[in-house]
Amino acid sequence: MNDDAIVARAVEVLRHGGLVAIPTETVYGLAADAANPSAVARLYAVKGRPADHPLILHVHGVEALDAYVATVSPALRALAARFWPGPLTVVVARGPRTPLAVTGGQETVAVRAPAHPLARAILARFGGALVAPSANRFGRVSPTTAEHVREDLGADVDLIVDGGPATVGVESTIVDLSGDEPALLRAGAITAAQLAAVLGREVAPHGRGDVRAPGTLPSHYAPRASVVLVAPDEREPEAARRAARGERVAVLALADEPARAARELYASLRALDAAGYATIVAALPPDTPENAAVRDRLTRAAAPRD
Repeated sequence: MNDDAIVARAVEVLRHGGLVAIPTETVYGLAADAANPSAVARLYAVKGRPADHPLILHVHGVEALDAYVATVSPALRALAARFWPGPLTVVVARGPRTPLAVTGGQETVAVRAPAHPLARAILARFGGALVAPSANRFGRVSPTTAEHVREDLGADVDLIVDGGPATVGVESTIVDLSGDEPALLRAGAITAAQLAAVLGREVAPHGRGDVRAPGTLPSHYAPRASVVLVAPDEREPEAARRAARGERVAVLALADEPARAARELYASLRALDAAGYATIVAALPPDTPENAAVRDRLTRAAAPRD
């Protein structure tokens, strides 16, 4: 099928309450019609996602927001003008057409406009908002290719739109504009300094405790293997000690360049899982704004699991 036929098929499935895996620049999303309660409920069930864990509304652009947010504030408009379409999610007060099932019961909603051309074409033709969390089982490593989605979800998804590998490779930055001061809820490709430059004020490193956001649980983005974090010069010695005890262990080595490391992270974790390693020894990259997203994802992947 050509792209136009693929987009038409995706929109048809979505309008009939189906689930469609769509490519975005960050990771592949599992999309459903945000206005269809049955479709949203099925999405939660397929992912195994807790009902109080909010979803991100995906829209074509700021022009589509009026029905879904309470107010398109100057701050939201400024961020959208600079970073949309792109890997930025903004949390604001929800509007009348945003169901509480989408927000995890909160009076705030997370919204973004993805940059991938196929996602944008689907949103433009669909004409409404889609919810599209990562297209994998809840808490596991997010998919950055269509094949990753097939491996995770199989027949539980009605259609997979293959748009090639994700170009960013980690989930969007999330900034909270619902309080008195902007706050960073999740690190991503867009840094707090970039947000502050647009807003004209500092962006706090942590949000209010009463605002829940996607992908911010202590344990998240986790492979089946255990992830052990050590200092960079301890990766090989730690792996050798564990191997000597009989563990099937691998060393995770990412590129030094932050954007490339982000693109490689999830595919590398998945490849090590597929190879059957029980333990992955990794080191956090240097503590810089550009590395914040990879540091965050590795820290959550290594956290104790329920």
